[in-house]
Amino acid sequence: MAKKVVATLKSGKGKDFSKVIKMIKSPKTGAYTFREEIVHNDHIAEFLKAK
Repeated sequence: MAKKVVATLKSGKGKDFSKVIKMIKSPKTGAYTFREEIVHNDHIAEFLKAK
């Protein structure tokens, strides 16, 4: 299954997407968690601004 995803991202339209990792601090415990998502390059700033 992973091979299929990689092959899809490497085809022509795959270059329009990026994997974005955002670090979020928990207000209750103070621990950090990471949120990963594959986002279109035009929407990266929106993803990083959203809480």
